[in-house]
Amino acid sequence: MPKISEKGQHMPASPIRKLTPFADQAKLSGKKVYHLNIGQPDIETPKIMLDAVKNINFKVWAYTPSEGTLSYRTKLTEYYNKLSYNIEAEDILVTTGGSEAITISMMACLDEGDEVIIPEPFYANYNGFAHQCGITVKPILSYIENGFALPPIADFEKLITEKTKAIMICNPNNPTGYLYSGEEMEALKLLALKYDLYLFSDEAYREFCYDGREFISPMHLEGLEENVIVLDTVSKRYSACGARLGCIITKNKNVIAAGLKFAQARLSPGLVEQIAGTAAVDTPDAYFINVKNEYTKRRDLLVEVLNKIEGVFCPNPGGAFYVVARFPIDNADKFCQWMLESFDYQNQTVMMAPATGFYSTPGAGKNEVRLAYVLNSDDLAKAMTCLEEGLKAYPGRVL
Repeated sequence: MPKISEKGQHMPASPIRKLTPFADQAKLSGKKVYHLNIGQPDIETPKIMLDAVKNINFKVWAYTPSEGTLSYRTKLTEYYNKLSYNIEAEDILVTTGGSEAITISMMACLDEGDEVIIPEPFYANYNGFAHQCGITVKPILSYIENGFALPPIADFEKLITEKTKAIMICNPNNPTGYLYSGEEMEALKLLALKYDLYLFSDEAYREFCYDGREFISPMHLEGLEENVIVLDTVSKRYSACGARLGCIITKNKNVIAAGLKFAQARLSPGLVEQIAGTAAVDTPDAYFINVKNEYTKRRDLLVEVLNKIEGVFCPNPGGAFYVVARFPIDNADKFCQWMLESFDYQNQTVMMAPATGFYSTPGAGKNEVRLAYVLNSDDLAKAMTCLEEGLKAYPGRVL
């Protein structure tokens, strides 16, 4: 039998999806499973976006330009320039989801064997994307005790070698919900300039910042124009994860030109998605106000209940719709599987993502779990009751 590639053998599995067979089996046995494992919101997609799809009247479902349609890219500049990004349509490369934005950016900016420094815990698929591109992730630990704040710049400098070509952040952060401050962003700017590094900024959760806190993008920092690569998606902003529409934003013309060659190799982003995305830019502000209020309510419920459970610690995140909590357990992977395979409370259980999959450092996050507050408050409250009972019954409980 022919062997699969080394790359295929070592491609990491998703910690977010790897427990799906156990969830499926739990459902087949009659259990209700509360899905807190994945960032799939139950928030309705804006009507203006869905109506654009319903009203499509083209007669040929044709290719689009590899960089995305000019009409969509031009419309996108309205959205970003309201945020003071000061960009033109030529600064945007449309991609098939945020995932492709990341892989194209990595391939355009880094050679095989080059290194990217990423504060951990980080979005697990960064590891997979880097593996596909032959890039080495150099993790730098952040800690639950201070809410996963940016590690000291001196710690970054200890990791920098001649192979280091980029720093990557997700702001607000997946999986922790941490929102970087202006001071932290300025420190990253100075570091990127000092060592002439790219600064990749994954801004999928830009719209979700709480308690009046301000979102700061590296696009707002003067003097960093050639270094910044913004990675974005409509998935979370418009609760349109299935649209698979993202983009790369940079004022670095060389990166756009190189990225376009990779984009040409995959032909083009979807036509229907770009029609929907064009309409989405006109989503009323009231939509985002309501969504932010809803997520704030869910966050407050989740964090309050978690911190009342004996042995649990959960920082209060400033953005996104995730928390990482520390549980009184021996092993997060075993616990999350046990909750699906062996436990139920009133015929209900909870699916979560073990935080180990969001770390590259061996042993890190062993007693931490990511929970996504993407369910309505009633279901979230029921899930928390179920979780509390599960923690009481878990054989590997540690206090």
